[in-house]
Amino acid sequence: MNLDFIAKPMGMLVELLYNMVSGLDSSYLSAYAIAIILSTIIFKLLMMPFTLKQSKSMKKMQELNPKIKELQEKYGKDPQTLQRKQMELYKEANYSPFSGCLPMLIQFPILISFFYVIRSPEIYVFDNQQAYDVINKTFLWIRDLSFAENYVYESGIINGISMGMAIPFIGAALPILAAVSAFTTYLTTKMTSQPAMNEQQEATQRSMNMMMPVMIFIFGLQFPAGLALYWVVSNIFQLVQQYIVMNSSKNPKEELK
Repeated sequence: MNLDFIAKPMGMLVELLYNMVSGLDSSYLSAYAIAIILSTIIFKLLMMPFTLKQSKSMKKMQELNPKIKELQEKYGKDPQTLQRKQMELYKEANYSPFSGCLPMLIQFPILISFFYVIRSPEIYVFDNQQAYDVINKTFLWIRDLSFAENYVYESGIINGISMGMAIPFIGAALPILAAVSAFTTYLTTKMTSQPAMNEQQEATQRSMNMMMPVMIFIFGLQFPAGLALYWVVSNIFQLVQQYIVMNSSKNPKEELK
């Protein structure tokens, strides 16, 4: 799927933000890192109408879960009747079990295009490799967001570029950002998981809740650290949003209208 038509405008947004905060560039927090953080927040704000709809749908499902459990206990041996009763319950509560799918489908290509931008900023943000190579790309303990977090640098410099070697998984220090990416992914998957309808679904959901953080941790060690920074900021934003929605005092049925 070629998403250049979406990735290029997002790259322009990152470039705009980078130029706006270039005066804040420092040896510990680069303007490039700040631009990634701000663009992630703006992206999440733009997606908020869709994610709020999805979050409210999850809240409604949690409200219905006790009644669904009762139906499962009563009609568990009759799948057809159970399915019919569940649909009647959904209709009565004015809830669609597919109401959370559309927001996910809308967000997916935009998420992928944002991934393109952060993975290849020399193409979508800075127009050429040379312009990207010369900018400051530090973030706290990470020397260069364009490399994986476990990248080990040598003391030598060739043609103005620091040369190094990658040690799989460990590197020169603990991969903190990759670990935070995995942990926040675990929290978001737990918080946004729909109540399981049966034991098989519950087991599948439990496996996914464990596999996703592990995958994200491995990706955090293989891809540029800028992507891990984007992922952490995105997850934190989602966690705060989900917490506010799930603890809202409003009637979930009214929220879905």
